[in-house]
Amino acid sequence: MLTATRTTTMLPVEDVERAGRFYSDVLGLESLRTGPDGTRFFALGQGDALGLRPAGKGAQTPHTVLSFEVPDLEGEISELEGRGVRFADYDLPDFKTERHIAVLGDERAAWFTDTEGNILCLHELSGDDA
Repeated sequence: MLTATRTTTMLPVEDVERAGRFYSDVLGLESLRTGPDGTRFFALGQGDALGLRPAGKGAQTPHTVLSFEVPDLEGEISELEGRGVRFADYDLPDFKTERHIAVLGDERAAWFTDTEGNILCLHELSGDDA
C-alpha cells in the first residue's frame, strides 16, 4: 500500500548545479545520485528523498513545496541564517510573523526560499502533535 512506501518530493529548478549546492552546502542534505535526465537526488529523513528536476524559469509555485519538521525552530533558524539563508517575514491582517516565526495553533513555522524560488518551511510541533 502507498502508506508503507518511501516518497520522493520533486522540485522544479532552473539551475540544477546551483540548487544542488544550496541543498548540500547550505541545508546539509546528503547527495545520493544524478538521474539520466539530470535530476539530482538528496536524502531526507525517514528514508524519503528530494529530487531537483531541471525545469524552466517560472516552474515554481507561489506556495510552500516542502516543510522540514524540526525539534528546535529558533536553533535551526539561527544555524541557517549563519549559512546565508534569509527568512521571510509577514505582516498581513490574519497572518504575522515575529522574528520570522508564525504561530499556527500547535505549530510554529518559518519560511525561506531556495536559490530557484521554491518556498520551503521549517516547522515545530508542540502539544499532542509533537
